[in-house]
Amino acid sequence: MRNFYRIMLGAKSVYAKICLEGGFIGANWEIDQDLTYKLPDNWRAFNQEFVPVYLAAHPDKGRISAGLACGMLWTICKKLQRGDIVLSPDGTGTYRVGEIVGDYSWHPGAGDLSHRREVRWFEAGIPREAMSEALRNSAGSVGTVSDVSRHREELERLLSGHVVVVAPEDPEEASTFGMEKHLEEFLVTNWAQTELGRSYDIYEEDGEKTGQQYATDTGPLDILAISKDRKELLVVELKRGRASDAVVGQILRYMGYVQDLVAKDGQTVRGAIIALEDDQRIRRALSMTPSITFYRYQVSFKLVKA
Repeated sequence: MRNFYRIMLGAKSVYAKICLEGGFIGANWEIDQDLTYKLPDNWRAFNQEFVPVYLAAHPDKGRISAGLACGMLWTICKKLQRGDIVLSPDGTGTYRVGEIVGDYSWHPGAGDLSHRREVRWFEAGIPREAMSEALRNSAGSVGTVSDVSRHREELERLLSGHVVVVAPEDPEEASTFGMEKHLEEFLVTNWAQTELGRSYDIYEEDGEKTGQQYATDTGPLDILAISKDRKELLVVELKRGRASDAVVGQILRYMGYVQDLVAKDGQTVRGAIIALEDDQRIRRALSMTPSITFYRYQVSFKLVKA
């Protein structure tokens, strides 16, 4: 099964034209050496060798930034498989789409584009307005690489030329459906006024908020926050309507990533699931995972006569 990745072609798509015309995607992060024989199957092994290389070139960066940069470079050079699909914004509001058709190649002297993968770009792209809000959020997440495979069904429809807008037929479900699209944005925008906002801040890297749709090697997590005393990281997963027990495994994977790659010495990791309802199965699962807290959201709507 092919996977889908959003790949930025330079800051603000500055390299979009050359990559589209040249039939490739490229990256560098100032790791200027041929990686042909230095791409292990495990990204941790790659990071172990190249995080020091990155830090030597970027002494102003921390180990978190180094780990993310090396992880993204490994993803481009090794994890992407032939047949996988990449989406890259071209700077005009359109995501250009292409298929990975070649293995890693090294191009010395090519600057920011020295580590490359050959891509067969399709003629048609996907307008940003044709995407669902959830897909737009994932495709717009911070970082060069973002795994958007969880939107596979929608992307397959878009690529086939059939854009389907799904809406609830039952009017009583309309508010729940709307909240699925807007819950994340609402929560982030109003974070300081929520219960979580009293104890946690949205995660930042190098002074920039990066905690929304935070990239991991198993896809972007919804929100990453950090306690105000900087001793605890919080992974927040949002679910429409009733949450199933499957979300417990999902958030544990994200928490494991954060513990391994983001947390500093002495920092702990907790999880929070936010949904409209729970059930007995998820309550039982959560009873065995005390590091995860369940929250219900409530929607309030009223008309005031003018």
